[in-house]
Amino acid sequence: MPTEEMRAIVYTRFGGPEVLELQTTPRPEPAAGQVLVAIHAAGVNPVDGQNRADGTWAELELPVIPGYDFSGVVEAVGPGVHEWEVGDEVFGALPARVTRRGTYAEFCVIDAGLAARKPERLSHVEAAAAPLAAGTAYEAMRRLDLHAGERLLILGAAGGVGSFAVQLAVNVGAIVLATASSGHHELLAELGAEHCIDYTVEEVSDAVLRRAGGEVDAIAGFVGGETLAHSLPALRECGRAVEIAGLAGRAVDLEPLIDKNQDLRGVLYRAADPGPLRAVAAELEAGRLRPVISDVLPLDTAAEAHRRLEAGHRQGKLVLWVRE
Repeated sequence: MPTEEMRAIVYTRFGGPEVLELQTTPRPEPAAGQVLVAIHAAGVNPVDGQNRADGTWAELELPVIPGYDFSGVVEAVGPGVHEWEVGDEVFGALPARVTRRGTYAEFCVIDAGLAARKPERLSHVEAAAAPLAAGTAYEAMRRLDLHAGERLLILGAAGGVGSFAVQLAVNVGAIVLATASSGHHELLAELGAEHCIDYTVEEVSDAVLRRAGGEVDAIAGFVGGETLAHSLPALRECGRAVEIAGLAGRAVDLEPLIDKNQDLRGVLYRAADPGPLRAVAAELEAGRLRPVISDVLPLDTAAEAHRRLEAGHRQGKLVLWVRE
């Protein structure tokens, strides 16, 4: 019996967006504990581009089908899978490390425990925008343990993770101060941010102290580099901070964390932990959380999607449309 085939984006060398090619490849089949998902939409995340450029961190061996976020329909189930049936609509994310057969494809094999039921109120495109970004935001907010009335500074608030974090923080009653260029302020105010700071024209820590009338209780860093370190003067004694994107840079000085007894935690979304995805699914289904989507492009334009992603300053998420 001939092997069934599918369309997928593949790269056979590391490099820029131009290495992404549409190819015809064998369709995978689910093993024990797995499901085969007919992918309808795949989210595009910064880690997709980072791993495409250099697979060292993710321990990737070529060739690679990129992509982690997915939304689709169960096509087949492997032995031992009882929680899913053919025809179920599911969404979720694959592990960011080691995964070589990702979601930029018409079909993808998923460990059954990595999927959650797609919220009925969302389209596949909307659902595919959520898992990695919303799951990361959820875990960041959980680590910060925010309470009603506390003041939170969100760095990079208009991006995929940041736009979810604003909503999650507002939902627990926190007062959100959000950094983004001025073109994103209308969206952030709509999501519930009380103060918006244009980091291109204002020094962030000074602006925060003026707007908040004092230091903030917590900082969520979604930018990386030196940004969090430069914002620490706005964080109170014994305040909390999280960062998802690294702390590299010449001027990174974390000494104030020690001097002011502050807590800094790194956050990396772990697909194997079902808790964040299930919590996000419940918030999406209830309408307390919504994806912000900047662009929807067809699968065969994945290279263009990565070029737009790496141009930066996006509002929300970019999604690849795979099928109706």
